[in-house]
Amino acid sequence: MNSQNPDILEQFRSFYYQNRPENLESAMEFFTIFGGLGWEVDTKLPVFDAIEKVILKKYKPLRNIISDMTLGETTTHAVLTAAALGDGRTHSSFKRARISGSQGFPALNDMAERGLIALETSALRPPDRMAEERVSEKVYFKRPFYQFWFGFISPLFQGIQEGDYKEVKERFVNRQSDLSSVVFEKLSLELLKKSYKDDTMVKMGSYWDKETSIDIIARTKSGKIIAGSCKYSSAKMKKNELLQLQEKCAKAEIDVDLFVLFSKSGFSNELKASKSETLRLFSLKNFKALVEDLHAREMIGGLKKEPYEG
Repeated sequence: MNSQNPDILEQFRSFYYQNRPENLESAMEFFTIFGGLGWEVDTKLPVFDAIEKVILKKYKPLRNIISDMTLGETTTHAVLTAAALGDGRTHSSFKRARISGSQGFPALNDMAERGLIALETSALRPPDRMAEERVSEKVYFKRPFYQFWFGFISPLFQGIQEGDYKEVKERFVNRQSDLSSVVFEKLSLELLKKSYKDDTMVKMGSYWDKETSIDIIARTKSGKIIAGSCKYSSAKMKKNELLQLQEKCAKAEIDVDLFVLFSKSGFSNELKASKSETLRLFSLKNFKALVEDLHAREMIGGLKKEPYEG
């Protein structure tokens, strides 16, 4: 374990141990917002009540912590907010923030050096027909709390300072599923890794090019290619989503040996009947494997000690 730069699984296990959520759905919901913060959270509260108590009412000390990391640079805040609310690709983030690459890349590289983000590349190389086209890197926030902060708190600071949380709540209600999907995808990668100990992953992540994107792509030690799709919603995953994944892989010219689907709310009967040696299904209950055998040593440091209210 690297307490200075913990990975997503270490953060999730630490959060789970510290806060003991009632179930995995609650764990995911709260971790998406508070993951990596390191402060105790009452997961029995309605989620926005917890946001108000832990984050909004302690906005000033949290703002100071984040400003120490970003040096208060407006360009940095603009591009991080754009990445948090968009698809994370550097090119689209610069466009959304209305800044040039010559302004944006130094800001992102600085934040990567400071451990706030990582710049990720596609896990597999795009087809040769795209070799001359530059495929943007993606901004990945190293702690879930950072993405929540830059997407939902930092750009709405004026109302927050005045004690008016209406705009934050509206944005959260409208975009909570987008936020959760990012974390669910990363934890799905960890579950996939754990499920293939006999044929370990030598390459894994997401795939994207200028025409398509795939949530999960992995290559095992034996050379097997795995492709996956993740769905964090209240609706069951249906067979058409498998067909869409297969079409994306064909478009990206990726020969897949195994398809894997991850769904918060389970699968349609048609999809469950399709399970085979080339299709595996993972529902929320399978994620319990990520928080087995928890111990006090799972606890990792957060940003800074939580300030008293008031």
